[in-house]
Amino acid sequence: MSTSATPDPTTTRTTNGAGGSGSAARPSILTLTMNPTVDLCWEVGHLEGIGKNRARVRSVAAGGGGINVARHVVRLGGRATAVHTAGGEVGQRLSRLLDEEGIDHVAVDIHDETREALVLFESESRHSYHIVPPGPQLHDHEGQRCLDVLERAVGGCPYVVASGSLPGGLPDDFYAAVARRVKEAGSRLILDTSGPALRGALAEGVFLFRCNRTEAESLTGRPIRSFDDARALNERLLTTGAAEIAVTTLGELGALCSTGHGHTELYAPPLPGEPLSDAGAGDGMVAALTTQLAAGDDPVSACALGVATAAAAMLTPSTEPFDTDVARSLRSQVRTRFHTDARRRGL
Repeated sequence: MSTSATPDPTTTRTTNGAGGSGSAARPSILTLTMNPTVDLCWEVGHLEGIGKNRARVRSVAAGGGGINVARHVVRLGGRATAVHTAGGEVGQRLSRLLDEEGIDHVAVDIHDETREALVLFESESRHSYHIVPPGPQLHDHEGQRCLDVLERAVGGCPYVVASGSLPGGLPDDFYAAVARRVKEAGSRLILDTSGPALRGALAEGVFLFRCNRTEAESLTGRPIRSFDDARALNERLLTTGAAEIAVTTLGELGALCSTGHGHTELYAPPLPGEPLSDAGAGDGMVAALTTQLAAGDDPVSACALGVATAAAAMLTPSTEPFDTDVARSLRSQVRTRFHTDARRRGL
């Protein structure tokens, strides 16, 4: 069911999922995806360099950081609404896929075509190849419309997750503008992005920032190989006011969750199977920790489920949904180690 959310006829809201539309069912988490995708997942036996590669379609799904987070929030028992751009025929397909999946979403119409991404899973090697184009170019007025729609959609949502890359045409300070709108609405922003837009948002300040090794290294200019390396970055983020909570993920090591009370090392649990892809691990982690925060959990406990969920996501090819039962079973195997920071205590 689609109805007009605002007087702007290019913006539609579809309510089909667990988020609901009444005040009693107001979604607790809002996600923002500025550069979504329609993810096509194909499977081949062995990828040949010459001749045709016969493939079968494994799945076709709406994708992009915030959309993936919203999907996982619902699967983990939370409530979420996804705000996303949608352009051209692919954008229409994206909205239809979300409708069919039952995910509450608000589509903001743009002129250029929404992108498609291809995930190629080679069953013989058990490897996944994620091929993603840059996406559309947005005009200034389209970016402004997205900000206005976000502001109206926040409502009483305590948490907003801005996740994924920015499309071309938007200024580097776009996520900083998002951070200001979210704070003015009395909500908390959880940010998971990369590139120039990341620095602008951190200069504005966010509630929680999640980064992986690659993003962490772009901020520090040096390799992030250990918990000590991550601790130095997280401490800087906290002391400069870039984030109230900093979470740096370290691949097979786990993650470091840092707050004003100190730093907690969270060690990744042993996988009960062969890792197939890390493509959905970050979105799964953000979804789990946000779901737990919205439920009243403390940051470290929320992050522990996030680490377990990221591990569970690695057991599925491409961005296919992880097993929630596996994620919860792995939660008990996430070991933690707490550190205070003498420098921070002396601030």
